[in-house]
Amino acid sequence: MRARVAFIALAALALVAAGDPKTETVHVVEDGETLKGIANRAGVPLSIIAEANGLAEPYVVKRGQKLVIPRQRSHTVKPGESLSRIAERYGVPQSQIALANGIDNPGTIRSGQRLIIPAVMPERAARAATTPTTPYFRRPHDGKVLLGWARRADGGGHEGVDFAVNAGDMVRASASGTVLFAGAEPKRFGQLVIIDHGNGWQTRYGHLARVTVATGDPVKAGERIGIGGQGGVATRPELHFEIRRNGTPVNPAPRLRLAD
Repeated sequence: MRARVAFIALAALALVAAGDPKTETVHVVEDGETLKGIANRAGVPLSIIAEANGLAEPYVVKRGQKLVIPRQRSHTVKPGESLSRIAERYGVPQSQIALANGIDNPGTIRSGQRLIIPAVMPERAARAATTPTTPYFRRPHDGKVLLGWARRADGGGHEGVDFAVNAGDMVRASASGTVLFAGAEPKRFGQLVIIDHGNGWQTRYGHLARVTVATGDPVKAGERIGIGGQGGVATRPELHFEIRRNGTPVNPAPRLRLAD
């Protein structure tokens, strides 16, 4: 009898754990639920859940729909650790960790660096994440184009678009996503924001006077992410904007519908 009671208690605990919004990895939508409410209870950014399940704005969900809830972790690099060893530890492809953290060279990680460890999604979500869909990009600022795309065969040139701004202007996210980096970039851009839009797409916003978002923040298209200015090596108030796909610069002009 005692064993049976213990078994029932364990079963009840298992049911509670399976439905715990802070730990569940799959959520079945109930009547009246919204994606925003599900994301808030799960403690996972709405944009991350939407991306994992192939949902687009206005993010309508229906009763009985199964949603994958990707759980993101972090890791602080220890002395002597390599990116490949960290990837093996968490069972996440090295390329995904590099992409999530904007790492171009896997050998450049340093002791004490905090890395985002992206969630390993179930097969259904993984297929959605690898579908070659392109976000709808909007202009991050309405200023005139000061300098356009000029990519050379040797990989040099100008890898984005520079917009004229006035000091204090708002700079907005070109598409919805998650902030991968927000802070000082010492070589060229001053205050810089990098946003991940899923499926390998990223945007970069440089020469900002200051940033108004933090790493890990979910952002929506059109949301303010920084204040325009003359940061880094800029000689005038301007915004340097880039679109990248799997780390490779892409010409923003046709995607922003800029005049030739």
